[in-house]
Amino acid sequence: MSSEVDGLEIGLILPEVILTLGLAAIILVPNLGDAKFRIPLTSVRVPVFIGGTRFEKTRDPRLPNWMALATLSAALAAAVLALLDPAEWSGNVGSALESDQFSILLTNVFLCVLLLSAAAASLSLPSDPYAKPPADGDDEDTEASKTSVLYDNRRQADFHILLLTMGLGMCLMAKSTHLFMLFVCLELASLSSYVLVGFNKHTGEGGEAGTKYFIVGSVASAVGIYGMSLLYLWSGDLSVSGLSERWSSMEALDPLAAAGVGMMLVAFGFKVGAAPFHLAIPDAYSGASSMVAGVLATASKAMGFAALLRVLVTVALPVSGEAFWYAALAMIALFTMTWGNLAALSSENPKRVLAYSSVAHAGYMLAAVAAIGSGLADADSKSMIVTAVLFHLCVLVVFKMGPFMVLSTIEAGGDSHRMAGLHGLATRDPLLAASMFVFALSLAGVPPFSGFLSKLLMINGIVSVSAGSGGASTVLSWATSVDPVFWLAVAIVLNSALSVFYYLRMGMVMFFEPSEEGSGRTCTPLLRGIIVAMAILSLAFGVGPPSEWLLGLAESASEALLS
Repeated sequence: MSSEVDGLEIGLILPEVILTLGLAAIILVPNLGDAKFRIPLTSVRVPVFIGGTRFEKTRDPRLPNWMALATLSAALAAAVLALLDPAEWSGNVGSALESDQFSILLTNVFLCVLLLSAAAASLSLPSDPYAKPPADGDDEDTEASKTSVLYDNRRQADFHILLLTMGLGMCLMAKSTHLFMLFVCLELASLSSYVLVGFNKHTGEGGEAGTKYFIVGSVASAVGIYGMSLLYLWSGDLSVSGLSERWSSMEALDPLAAAGVGMMLVAFGFKVGAAPFHLAIPDAYSGASSMVAGVLATASKAMGFAALLRVLVTVALPVSGEAFWYAALAMIALFTMTWGNLAALSSENPKRVLAYSSVAHAGYMLAAVAAIGSGLADADSKSMIVTAVLFHLCVLVVFKMGPFMVLSTIEAGGDSHRMAGLHGLATRDPLLAASMFVFALSLAGVPPFSGFLSKLLMINGIVSVSAGSGGASTVLSWATSVDPVFWLAVAIVLNSALSVFYYLRMGMVMFFEPSEEGSGRTCTPLLRGIIVAMAILSLAFGVGPPSEWLLGLAESASEALLS
């Protein structure tokens, strides 16, 4: 019976088990060689295989990428099976992990993003199995070029180890039902992201971005862990169920509990890119490679919101009445979306534009979460808002990761850091330009794309919370009588309209500006096909059966979180 239970528990975390096995394989397999160990006092040599001259197959620099793609594909296949039959794949794993529809949906989001990043790595971090070392007669440029190729070959295993480690931390975090486990997994993913941001340390931007991101992230994490310790002092229990039960039994808000949750908001605010905790994010996106920036804008943001929803909605939401964090979160949301859009308007770096756009999108979702804590939301409204947030996190995978994958095709020579790098893209590669324009329209929330539907759902949820709160004969008197939560929806609409300007500017330079000589590089057919497919999905998830299917998954995940 015990082995049956153990087997069942392992099945519930099958994607994480696959990631762990793949991680071990990427560490060991590229180091396999003909090393032998001599038994002392004898001439007998026993093969140990680790070390020595590596075998021809295992020293192929393309091997880590192939292994990462195989590992992530297998893990995603297991996660998709769980998504299609959640009842069979739901249950507790020990006392700190739980597999349910909420964690299963997020696991699929994380693995999809990381799989796309690994696929793009073949272009952004190329490997050459036929690379030659510099020769004595080489000139300076040839020597530098050969050294760069050898350097990229050497970094293949490092990059994909970090990618799988990040995925393992994210997937386990989504299943965490204990704050200690949640923070350990959060930091496992975060530490990997810090290194990935500074992975291009040979460039000035990469080293600076990694340092800034690490320092700000470490401070935010330290504040969050201190807040968690305050919650433990208050409750003596860090399980989500125990904290929720203790919170609902409070007759008056305990200052120690409020301080603990407030400090944890600092850590989660950094993860989701909320102002004023966003200061290192534009530099991180700009200094990192485009594929890593895409992971930060999608998977890392989803990880932060998963943790935020666990703490605010599951633990710190009173049974009735306004949550103590409502006003603060509403102000942060307004500041975040406005600052993000205004900063994006004045930026000439496409990566920084998308970084500030990501900040603005964090503000939209924070506004929706704030509405839950207003005290006006009933069970249906809460479910509607959480469903909208989860749906938005899902569709971000296609229309937010897509632009970064397009930028990865022009990354050579620093073109992804200049708006001029997009000039004439429609002439050089019409499919990429059309896809980029679709992504921009979806990010702006233009119908019928998925970005419009996700924003509409969040606005509808906020309006439903404040419905009937205002009643007067004139517009002015109505505006002063309506509940303040209504203006969060108005802020989303106004900021979305503001964002159209810088998204359309990216479209204008692609189609109407002449291309610079020597800009861009050849895009592989596989990567181009992936980008075009993501553009098609950006439309499919906005209208028709695909959007209804994804919305149903988000609704089921919302019910699992709130139950």
